[in-house]
Amino acid sequence: IKDHRYAEAMRVLQYELQRSPNSRAALSLLGYCYYNTQDFIMAAECYDKLTQLYPDHTDYKLHHAQSLYNAFMFPEAIAVMAQIDEPTMMPLVVKLDAAIKYREEDLNNARILVEQFESDDPDTEVNLACLDYKEGNYEKALQRFTNATNVHGYQSELAYALALCHYQMDEFQQALKYISEIIDRGVKDYPELGIGMVTEGMDVRSVGNTLLLHETALVEACNLKFAIEYRLKNVDAAAEALTDMPPRSEEELDPVTLHNQAMIHVDMNLADSFAKLQYLLSQNPFPPETFANLLLLYCKYEVSLRSLKLNIFLYMLPFYLKIDA
Repeated sequence: IKDHRYAEAMRVLQYELQRSPNSRAALSLLGYCYYNTQDFIMAAECYDKLTQLYPDHTDYKLHHAQSLYNAFMFPEAIAVMAQIDEPTMMPLVVKLDAAIKYREEDLNNARILVEQFESDDPDTEVNLACLDYKEGNYEKALQRFTNATNVHGYQSELAYALALCHYQMDEFQQALKYISEIIDRGVKDYPELGIGMVTEGMDVRSVGNTLLLHETALVEACNLKFAIEYRLKNVDAAAEALTDMPPRSEEELDPVTLHNQAMIHVDMNLADSFAKLQYLLSQNPFPPETFANLLLLYCKYEVSLRSLKLNIFLYMLPFYLKIDA
């Protein structure tokens, strides 16, 4: 685990659980490994069992709720949070509740919860910045993210947030500056992630979906670079942005990367691009651009819109009406 060799650790722990199904140590470590490999459903199962075996250990309930949140199982996460009554845990419960409200687009209540954070909590400014961004106030969000960077120092996730604000303000060069910094630091600090090796034609193995990969913001940065180059109609540069990211197998790809791959390969394999976009529509969540881009491609290639499912069609009805007009 210390060396981030989670797959090997999980094999050992799963064998241990076969011998001792209620082993607290094995369940706890296995839940930790699942969480760090972004397998939040399995992590939730481990922590759920731990809360049943050790109901007095409130930290297991919090880990259970956090796993459910990351698996986008918000009602289940809220139900688990309601069982936490330890006063020392309440600040973390409030933060998790605010994060759930944010993902559910309940921004007013999310802001109310964020304003309940401790006055000296360093997360407050970042959370308020995220709310400003979500509300379309990109300049204010940029200012808050800048303030947070001045307090915390360089963090790849904050650098990505700054790049995203500049992107939304159509300040592409400034956004690319932050993206380049994220990628350059990733190459230097994490050579094991294989950044750029696919672009160079090297045969590489998947690095998997780990918490480390998430914390580097490399995938997000490469996808944002793709978006910029794609909008600027620099198709080759956009394609290179996707191959520069750390290698993963197709089943490990996040929704945004899968969406971008579908868009860049549409001229080479139309059927595959359609299949990827339609698959994304069945996922929760899916990139908001997915349905709009699928409609545009249907129109471009004269595919019948009747093949779309009605509930998905109604979801994007206002956009469809614009196309129809």
